[in-house]
Amino acid sequence: MDKNYPLGQPLTMKDLARMLGVSVATVSRALRDSPSISKQRREEIQRFAREHDFRPNIVAESLRNSRRVPIKVIGVITPEFVHYYFSSVLAGIEQFASERGYRLLVSCSGESEEREAQLCDDFYRNRVCGIIAAQSKHTVHYDHFVRLTEYKMPLVFYDRICPAINANRVVVDDYKAAFKAVTYLIERGCRRIAYYGTSLNLEIAKNRLNGYRDALYQNGLKPDEEIIKLCDNRSDAELITPLLLQMDRRPDAFFAVNDETAIGILYTAKRMGLKVPDELMICGFTDGNLATSCDPQLTTVEQNGVEVGREAAEILIGLVEGKYPIDRAQKRIVRTRLVTRGTTR
Repeated sequence: MDKNYPLGQPLTMKDLARMLGVSVATVSRALRDSPSISKQRREEIQRFAREHDFRPNIVAESLRNSRRVPIKVIGVITPEFVHYYFSSVLAGIEQFASERGYRLLVSCSGESEEREAQLCDDFYRNRVCGIIAAQSKHTVHYDHFVRLTEYKMPLVFYDRICPAINANRVVVDDYKAAFKAVTYLIERGCRRIAYYGTSLNLEIAKNRLNGYRDALYQNGLKPDEEIIKLCDNRSDAELITPLLLQMDRRPDAFFAVNDETAIGILYTAKRMGLKVPDELMICGFTDGNLATSCDPQLTTVEQNGVEVGREAAEILIGLVEGKYPIDRAQKRIVRTRLVTRGTTR
């Protein structure tokens, strides 16, 4: 029995047949649990396939008796569908991919590491031409992404990158954006600026927090851990903000990791009778529809999701078509800008 197989490449049924010294038809029947071969032989082949991480090509199987030409399909993993930023990234990916004859297969991880790993496996088994992904904020194990790179699957991260892999990526200038936003608040007279961020599993969270801290330090202010909170959605903001606003030395400004969280701060402040921006200033991060649908309108960082999506799709298609080498990571930064509106003066 030939146990050698091509490292770094996905195994085919033909590879399994060669390694086992049997016909492709025998392997196919065994994997389909056909009674036309003995139970012992079926179990032997199935066990060997599992041990060698064989993933059946579902697309090939469905097209085996068809004359259709397989469509060029890109797998996309998004942590959320309803978040404005992620939907704008998807729009950018779709725009660029469609212009070049590619289609998308989009799935949502729901911020679950387990679901994310399953999606990577599903996309690989379905032989998408490549994967564009933003990792879940709860992901702490990266085997599923590492495995894709070992199989030479074109992979591009956007926004939330995988720190364990030197992979292709498109991000915004998170550190610089946070530094600029907090510096702006300080220039407006704020001295006690609260920070609402997301899980430090994410590089973007670390970069934004560091930008916040450095802006304070460089302006002679010391960060106060009491007003640095893990809070990245509106409902949590509405629970946590009253506690901060009731402090003896309450914050005079908030910098939030996204607009949804910033709106929760704004709603709470108004409900508690504070005047925004006269008594409290607020800055968000995204610049989606929420930013202009509140009163007063939200000062925020424009994140340019469509451009991030277009850049990610350009890299992915470049990898697929040979424009970029698969073993040399493409790294791009999309610039942001601070959009000032009514929640700052």
